Amino acid sequence: MNPIVNALSVDVEEYYHATIFREATGGLDWRLLPSRVEESIHRVLALLGNGEIRATFFVLGEVAEAHPAMVQKISAEGHEIACHGDRHELVSGQTPNEFRADIRRVKGLLEDLTGESVIGYRAPNFSIGRTQSWAYDVLLEEGFRYDSSLYPIHHDRYGDPSAPRFPYEIQRNGHESLIEFPIGTARLLGVNLPIGGGGYFRLLPWALIRYGIQHVNAHERQPIMFYFHPWELDPDQPRSPMPWHHRFRHYVGLQREEAKLSRLLGDFQFSTVRNVLGI
Repeated sequence: MNPIVNALSVDVEEYYHATIFREATGGLDWRLLPSRVEESIHRVLALLGNGEIRATFFVLGEVAEAHPAMVQKISAEGHEIACHGDRHELVSGQTPNEFRADIRRVKGLLEDLTGESVIGYRAPNFSIGRTQSWAYDVLLEEGFRYDSSLYPIHHDRYGDPSAPRFPYEIQRNGHESLIEFPIGTARLLGVNLPIGGGGYFRLLPWALIRYGIQHVNAHERQPIMFYFHPWELDPDQPRSPMPWHHRFRHYVGLQREEAKLSRLLGDFQFSTVRNVLGI
């Protein structure tokens, strides 16, 4: 029986793009904060073995515009480049026309930088909810073939625990379809356990994450979507004043992140989203 190949993804943004950081620091002007994304991406690429393990990098347009050579280096090492929007603005706060302009601009920028087609999208903070289903039509019309903006869990900011847990087609306009690839979960004791990365990966014990992925791969014979941010490998990033609960959610586990990711990549097989979906 062939081993399951999971999808590995990286949301390429600065530490100050994180929604929790922005909310916790209020009106702090991010332009006054130092950029650290290039150093963080260097760590990510080294962790991936300089191309030995391939991943999908969902890149913010704002980051690509400021660091074009970095995006080109990621692509040159064989990784897939996908779209994460322009300025990390929530889809739920945009009109359909604003959303279209946002993704069209970034898609064009990334394709110009890499010379490769961009067919994948992930909404900042998983902000395509049930009331933003119009976004799927826009994505299809703009040439995207898959989306990864759904996390089927209970969360105070996003998520739908009743949604499908594995890749599925979203039918639009009667004949066209977009593939949705949700963030990874394991169904245990009637609850979806978040095993797909982000803050949960930093917070939960490694043994629990490993068990969950093994269960999905071995018993359900399905791939999981895993994601992380470059800033999660940067424990020395600036620590701005913020309420303790925001500080906990943003900074917990940064010191251990790189070691945990190394174990993850050693224990399971990963590739780009495009390769896993076969498109």
